[in-house]
Amino acid sequence: MAGSEMRAHRRIDLDHAEALRLLGSVSLGRVVFTRQALPAVRPVNHVLDNGDIVILTHEGTALASHAQQTDGTSVVVAYEADAIDPETRLGWSVVVTGYARLVSDPLELARVRELLQPSVPMEGGEQAVRIQPELVTGVLLTEEGDTERTMD
Repeated sequence: MAGSEMRAHRRIDLDHAEALRLLGSVSLGRVVFTRQALPAVRPVNHVLDNGDIVILTHEGTALASHAQQTDGTSVVVAYEADAIDPETRLGWSVVVTGYARLVSDPLELARVRELLQPSVPMEGGEQAVRIQPELVTGVLLTEEGDTERTMD
């Protein structure tokens, strides 16, 4: 779309429930965590499970190792997912900040493996990480005058 044809855009802040609903409508996002005192970002598949974000990661990855080093306590992470059209620049973006912990219960891990369909097959050694959202923010980018509040 040429610059002169671009319509005015409007930004709408999403409430907690709508932001999580939109996040649950996609399966790919990015988890942000601290590695060697610096931010690290990894693309991962996710699923919403009872209000939590659950991801699968390979055993021994930086995130799994970081979460495991906390001796059962949670670590702070951020999670981001979006669906934005590259041509129109319309869509939505959601950021969740919360506490992550490894899923250690074998029955819960088996259930999570059935819920998640990773984009890259994992051959054993995967661990699940459950993120409990504490702060949820989201924005909807829509055309000026558009009354539609959601985009799937």
